[in-house]
Amino acid sequence: MILIEDDPGVSDALQMVFKMAGFHVAAYQDGSDILDNKFHIPDVFIIDRQLPGIDGLDICRFLKSKTESNKVPVVIISASPDAMNPATKAGADAFIEKPFTNKDLLEKIRVLVSKSEK
Repeated sequence: MILIEDDPGVSDALQMVFKMAGFHVAAYQDGSDILDNKFHIPDVFIIDRQLPGIDGLDICRFLKSKTESNKVPVVIISASPDAMNPATKAGADAFIEKPFTNKDLLEKIRVLVSKSEK
């Protein structure tokens, strides 16, 4: 799993939740390494909508435009409920509004990962 979240507190908490659920997590604070192709293809991308330097939706569009990553599920997370439609248009496989429960987030991720493995 790749997590792109600029808030260190949120990132640390999510990493702990994901690791306890059995996921290997690579965390980034912005999308620069992703856009420079400095990453290994994960089972799923979790991307915050509002990041420094580049919008999470632009990262999603980039990933969905590349042959090697376009089948990997992308989940956009955002505090803005208005981000759902733009996230869908950018190619996101799911949108989760902050605040969310860890249980809901993990369920969504498990469903997406299991579908992509078929």
